[in-house]
Amino acid sequence: MAASDDLKKLSERAKTAEAHAAAAKNQARVELEKAVTGARDSAEAEAKRLEAKTQAAGKKASDSWDDIQRSWNAHIAKARQDMGRRKAAFDASNAESDADWAEWNAEMAIDYAYSAIEEAEYAVLDAILARRDAEEATVAAHR
Repeated sequence: MAASDDLKKLSERAKTAEAHAAAAKNQARVELEKAVTGARDSAEAEAKRLEAKTQAAGKKASDSWDDIQRSWNAHIAKARQDMGRRKAAFDASNAESDADWAEWNAEMAIDYAYSAIEEAEYAVLDAILARRDAEEATVAAHR
């Protein structure tokens, strides 16, 4: 799959996430809990897929991508641990601050995703340019 196709897939996934968030506002609690569990399971599966892809790339993957993967995994583990702790210690007096924290956490995740999309656009365009340079060099070498 070409990188530009992957960028389209990313856009479609963001639209799906937006639709799920909009629908969640009107879901019953049981339905919302199922949606949260499904989203968490999907995110965990995607993280495992990405980690496997990074490991499979071996030397082809730069050390910085490996570092990013480890850092992201640690961040996710800590955020989920914090969420679990907050849920375990839930009482009415903490509900407002827990909701504020969860909203802030969601905003930060969105900001990081936005930044990743910006970086993905740059990487895709740079890859297209690099491929064009390689093709032109091949043509020039055969003249």
